[in-house]
Amino acid sequence: MSYLLTSRSDNKEMLLEGFKDQAIILRRIPSIRCIILRPIMPRSPSSSSIVSAETRFAGSDLTAVKSLLLPTNADKDTRSRVGGFVAWLVETKRAWHDPDLALYRDHLKAKGYHAATISAHLSSVRAAYQRLLRDNALRASWFDSAGAELRALRAADTLANRKAFVDERYTRLQNAIDPQNSPVQKITSQDKADSAQVRLTRAQAEALLRAPGVTPLSALRDTALIALMLCTGIREAEACALEVDDLRQKLGGELALHIRKGKGSKERLIPYGDLARVLVILDKWLEEAGISEGSVFQSFWRGGQSLRGPLSVRAVENIVSQYPVVTERGKKLIVHPHDLRRTYARRLYEEGLDIVSISQNLGHASTRTTLLYIGELGADKRRAPGVYSFDLTALDDIA
Repeated sequence: MSYLLTSRSDNKEMLLEGFKDQAIILRRIPSIRCIILRPIMPRSPSSSSIVSAETRFAGSDLTAVKSLLLPTNADKDTRSRVGGFVAWLVETKRAWHDPDLALYRDHLKAKGYHAATISAHLSSVRAAYQRLLRDNALRASWFDSAGAELRALRAADTLANRKAFVDERYTRLQNAIDPQNSPVQKITSQDKADSAQVRLTRAQAEALLRAPGVTPLSALRDTALIALMLCTGIREAEACALEVDDLRQKLGGELALHIRKGKGSKERLIPYGDLARVLVILDKWLEEAGISEGSVFQSFWRGGQSLRGPLSVRAVENIVSQYPVVTERGKKLIVHPHDLRRTYARRLYEEGLDIVSISQNLGHASTRTTLLYIGELGADKRRAPGVYSFDLTALDDIA
């Protein structure tokens, strides 16, 4: 191992060979006030690729910057978020090592992104930079290219100045990605408008249930699907994975729906209770479709008669959303599968079922999540009862 040192007194450089411990170097040269700049070592293949990308980038090379900031094993979301940031860098002609995340935050706001989405984008970008800053090859490449920068600044190209240049750029980059310098304001709201999260009234739910009809066969399937989701609160993926045997299981002697693998690989049973009549609709669908085993809800080949295979999550979304309901103001409201899940929670809560039971039926790990599904109660449910009595006769004596 070799080390480069420079004297603070006369700016002389010296190369020391064979010392592995920096402390030994300082002890053996007590007469020279010196600073250790960096060990000279061969670069690994991974380091050279980083150096190559860094030295190629001149402010407009999209591919080079992506290869610099993105790890090879990055997931789809990270690639999308960091890729969007890199495209913005190139568009605004900013150097990758001089990011302005506050400005990028404002750019995402202007595009209409919600606060949580903006935070996720900035978090992915910061993680990319933090990964890069942990790689010593980056500092080495900056050190090697510092000479040209120093000459442009008309500064002496010395090892001390190169180190100062690298340290300054490193610190500036650390400060640039500090979350405190690009905060995202999140507004916490106790009450949300009815349009933000849909929970159908009983009349709306019954209208939605009637909307598909029972003919042709695909309409009967849609009716069965919507009915089961309203009566059990299951997720789209859980509906897709249901098999015929799952429809009639028992929990404590009660007829129940079996969810083999819910969110978080959690198995559960949902008692039908008084809503077990939904099985009449399901039985009719299975009979007409000729399904005796396997997937309950299946798609059709073109023509609408021959079964193709289990529904996809996207197909469930498309089925539910094609049957809008009408609001009290006469406007059409597009319904999504998760709205049926929220509707199930709200309707059962208003009918007196306790929140723990609702939470278990929904497969929630916490009742706090269930409370979000139930939603904010309306003013009629939050009216304060008459807990006090007031003697107002004394007011009559006031002249």
